[in-house]
Amino acid sequence: MTGKVLATNRRARHEFFILETLEAGIVLHGSEIKSIRAGQISLAEAFVRIDGKEAWLEDAHIAPYEQANIHNHDPLRPRKLLLHSSEIHKLWSTVRQKGVAIIPLSIYIHNGRAKVEIAIAKGKKLYDKRAEIAKRDSQREIARHLHDR
Repeated sequence: MTGKVLATNRRARHEFFILETLEAGIVLHGSEIKSIRAGQISLAEAFVRIDGKEAWLEDAHIAPYEQANIHNHDPLRPRKLLLHSSEIHKLWSTVRQKGVAIIPLSIYIHNGRAKVEIAIAKGKKLYDKRAEIAKRDSQREIARHLHDR
C-alpha cells in the first residue's frame, strides 16, 4: 500500500485475524471521489460481497459532497470493486469456508486513483481478543521498565 491513507477500519484488526490482503480499485461517481479526498468516509460497518463474477463494497459510508447540488450520491450505495477475475474467484472460494470474511482495511489515493485495501479475514473469538490485549499490556510494561533504566 502506497499513497495517502484517507480512512482506515480500526476495528478490523481487533475483530479479525488478517490472513491475506489485496488492493482493489473502486468505481465512484464524481461527487464521491471529492468526498473521499476530503476524508468524508467511514469503513466501520463495511464489508465486501462477491456476487457472481463481481465484487462489491457494501455499507461504506461516503458523506454527500457539500458543493454538489441535486446530482449528489447515495451515501450507502454498493460500489463495485475492480479486481481481476482470478482474484475474484480466489476470494469467492475462500469465503465459502466457515468463519472467513472479506473486509476493507483502508482507503487511500494512489497515482490519483482511489484504492481500497481489502483483507481475507477470520473472526476472532473472545478469548483471542483477551489474549491479544494481555500480550499488548505486557509488552507495554516491558518497554516502560526498559525505558526507566
